[in-house]
Amino acid sequence: MFFNYLKTSILMAGIMALFGAIGAYIGGAQGMLLALIIGGGMNIFSYWFSDTMVLKMYNAQQVDETNSPYLFNMVKELAANAQLPMPRVFIIDEAQPNAFATGRNPEHAAVAATSGILKMLSARELRGVMAHELAHVKHRDILISTISATMAGAIAMLANFAMFFGGRGSDGERVNPLASIAMMILAPLAASLIQMAISRGREFEADRGGAEISGDPRALADALAKIDAYTRGIPMQTADAHPETAQMMIMNPLSGGGLRGMFSTHPSTEERIARLHAMALR
Repeated sequence: MFFNYLKTSILMAGIMALFGAIGAYIGGAQGMLLALIIGGGMNIFSYWFSDTMVLKMYNAQQVDETNSPYLFNMVKELAANAQLPMPRVFIIDEAQPNAFATGRNPEHAAVAATSGILKMLSARELRGVMAHELAHVKHRDILISTISATMAGAIAMLANFAMFFGGRGSDGERVNPLASIAMMILAPLAASLIQMAISRGREFEADRGGAEISGDPRALADALAKIDAYTRGIPMQTADAHPETAQMMIMNPLSGGGLRGMFSTHPSTEERIARLHAMALR
């Protein structure tokens, strides 16, 4: 776990350094300072409002023990197992089976599940999935992923700005326009690669933590196998408009036909399942 947190910290530092470097390229030391101030402001905004924005994106409906006792009571039991405050619980009217967690900290967290996942998984498998989401809450992965996504988007915006207005060297002179084009292409790519690496590392850790919370690693493994098969065949309609939230899901909703390896927001399902089965044998 320590290595994973260290890796995440290094990657987060890298994405902030990249943000500052683009600011310096555009406007020297003052540009770097301004970029870091903007980045800090965006992170603060994300910290307070990311959960509300994401839930509205998917038109998620909050439920309780009156209108959805099955899901609500399951999350309540698992939250107690994890020694977490009870999060808000939401259902998304979506055929594709998926789930995610959001919120700035365990005291202000929410978990959401699609109607598709509620219909497809057994109670045991769904329990494994919701435990995975609560592990994200416990590890504060939601904040990390939100900040990395915000910064990656801001880097793309700054790179486009550099393309149109150019950069300045240390002497204040404008740099070669070809350098601006390279910046526009390479900076967002580098930011996306860092963001995806952060996401993949956090998914492995949430699988492990979720298996511990539920006490049943094979249940989560079975759920991942089912979700992966359905995700490939059923495109998520709402996610088409919000690909920036794909990293939050238990399974990338855009994975059907998408790029793999280092360009993926999630580790391979096969490797995730193999690790969970190995946990079950211990």
